[in-house]
Amino acid sequence: MKTNKTFITTMPDQIGAFLRASECFAALGVNITRVSYNKAVDSHTLFIDAEGTPEQLQKAGAELEQIGYLQTDRNEKSIVLIEFMLRDVPGSVTRVLRLIHNYRLNISYISSQENGSGYQAFKMGLFVEDEKALSDFLAEAQEICPVRVLDYNQSERVFDNSIFYQSFVSGIMQVSGLPEEKRDKLLVNSNLIMQTLDEKGLSPFKTFESISRFAELLYRYRGDAFAPRITRHAITDRTGLILIEPPCGSNTAILQSGDGVLFIDSGYALYRDEMVKLFRELIPGFDNGKKRVFITHADVDHCGLLPLFDEVLASRRTAECLAAEYRGENGYRERNPLHRPYVNICKTLTNYRPADPDRIRAVWDTRGEQTECLEQVGVFDFGELHFEVYEGQGGHLPGETVLIDYAHHVAFTGDIYVNTHGMTREQAEYNRYAPVLMTSVDTDPALCAAERAAILQRLGAGEWKIFGAHGSMKEYRLREE
Repeated sequence: MKTNKTFITTMPDQIGAFLRASECFAALGVNITRVSYNKAVDSHTLFIDAEGTPEQLQKAGAELEQIGYLQTDRNEKSIVLIEFMLRDVPGSVTRVLRLIHNYRLNISYISSQENGSGYQAFKMGLFVEDEKALSDFLAEAQEICPVRVLDYNQSERVFDNSIFYQSFVSGIMQVSGLPEEKRDKLLVNSNLIMQTLDEKGLSPFKTFESISRFAELLYRYRGDAFAPRITRHAITDRTGLILIEPPCGSNTAILQSGDGVLFIDSGYALYRDEMVKLFRELIPGFDNGKKRVFITHADVDHCGLLPLFDEVLASRRTAECLAAEYRGENGYRERNPLHRPYVNICKTLTNYRPADPDRIRAVWDTRGEQTECLEQVGVFDFGELHFEVYEGQGGHLPGETVLIDYAHHVAFTGDIYVNTHGMTREQAEYNRYAPVLMTSVDTDPALCAAERAAILQRLGAGEWKIFGAHGSMKEYRLREE
């Protein structure tokens, strides 16, 4: 049985380097299915996707390691960009250069230009292996001139392209605190996104900056910094809804009708502790009662907390997707080459774990071919509410489901219809990056637009409360003709 593996190789920057690796694969009968190398990004790192039997791939790895092509150096190394504010006079940079020489620091990047102000902002990229040495160097440099360390991620330049990938991923791992075994997965999927977007004309450095900022946002709101917007909405005298809008990830709606509680979507696994604390504050007896959740679709930011729940309600397609993930297979997103790297990075950064299929109940068994972009597939009752259940054709994601209660004018629309104008500043910032890194958050943008229009067409006259999976509740009024 053949399988696939990505080799992260460190090749010498010389003629015939790739030929030698290729001959190694060919001699073992291993097929190369993808290659990615960009000297402007990293002058040594080359990614090779190979297909072969497990035995063949194991031998290929051993041979590549023997000839020194596999990355084994995990020492923390980095390039620090420093700005020296020097007087614009002859020889002003000499004292700084002498200090750099004394500390035996390598310069990987220099940029400066006079601007008529009498000072030059002299930028240098310094290769650093010892943080204490850097600290001592900066202390002495401050005695020469004003100095500041710049944020690497705000630059579009590579300051040392021989170790870029390792430095880039080290930065993400430092922010996230991920274990070392996650490194290669981040390396491979970052490279996959870069290669895809580079072919579409997006600067590789914009791609890496987006990945880095996305990771930083996810971890910025952990612990005490986790402050979602929470609002309460009355539907009837005995039925209400609590809407939790975290800074990152999907909303979680909590429907309460009589003694019943139903959650709709669950957010990222990364915020499990923070969300459980909220649930306990908002729902008396949360730990002891039966926990049920309805999932609008099987995206990672909606399904992160599913292992918390006793019962997961979903469409058949969503249930099948979750079951595939549990078996270690690709879900719907990963089956799309444009979306796979981003989703794998999301799952890695947020500690995603698939739900046990035994807890998932496919409520609406739709096996026939849909004739409409949004088609009714059943009904669902909860307390005083009576929902008509509609399934889209997969414009956003296969299995996407919409709930509409015509008596009480309430709709839950998942990601087909979201309130983009009702997002907090934090939500809006978070939602900037997925469309870039996936090229589109929708599987089929045109179909999703048609589904969105179909939702509004199905709403009757009157005042509606629309709860999308991102942003605040949308008040929608449809006048009678």
